[in-house]
Amino acid sequence: MKRHATAVWNGSLKAGTGKLTTQSKALANTQYSFKSRFDEGIGTNPEELVAAAHSGCFSMQLSAFVGEAGFEVESIETECVIELIEGTIKSSKLTVNAKIKEISNEVFQELVTKAEKNCPVSKLLNAEISSTATLV
Repeated sequence: MKRHATAVWNGSLKAGTGKLTTQSKALANTQYSFKSRFDEGIGTNPEELVAAAHSGCFSMQLSAFVGEAGFEVESIETECVIELIEGTIKSSKLTVNAKIKEISNEVFQELVTKAEKNCPVSKLLNAEISSTATLV
């Protein structure tokens, strides 16, 4: 499987603007800029998109592992915070709240750690990845 997205940038780093379009068109000419990345501007930014990708990938991977372990997922909500320091993504912090029928916290935490290490986006990132997970 291959997926793609396209970025078009016009102008200088600080004054320029860009548009992002994904294969699915979920993003279609979505604005991004220096201000939306490093200040308060309209549009998205690469770190926000990585956070969305990591939280989505992790949630799906955790759901797969929970199902393989014989439990039923009601819901998994994952927030991801990407930290960019001096031009490098240094960390990805996942905060997970899950409703899973009849699972113990011990088994849940083991599956969270397994998903943290094995979701494809986790494997892609060369950053510290950590998670805090709560059964609700």
